[in-house]
Amino acid sequence: MTMDTDKLSHRIRKRFDHNQAKRVLREKYIAKMQFAYNGGIWCAGPELLNTLNACPDASAVLLDTNNNPIKIDVPELELAVQQRWQEQMNAWHAELETLKRER
Repeated sequence: MTMDTDKLSHRIRKRFDHNQAKRVLREKYIAKMQFAYNGGIWCAGPELLNTLNACPDASAVLLDTNNNPIKIDVPELELAVQQRWQEQMNAWHAELETLKRER
């Protein structure tokens, strides 16, 4: 009986550690999505990409993450956002796969 509870306790602890590691990994990469551009702080992600895709002109004024209006070059910022987003998502995915294998 003690052996079974020890095994169960070990599995529960291992599962908890895995979930906590996933949360830490998420926080790490969400923080890495932020970057500076033209005097503003931006967070790379689908929301910003959609906003940039909806801009009809090559330049626009958008609110950064601090709610400051910043004049931006749409194609330039879009490229920076796409690169940052894809770079961080690839790294996040690789780390998550490593974490899954360790579990």
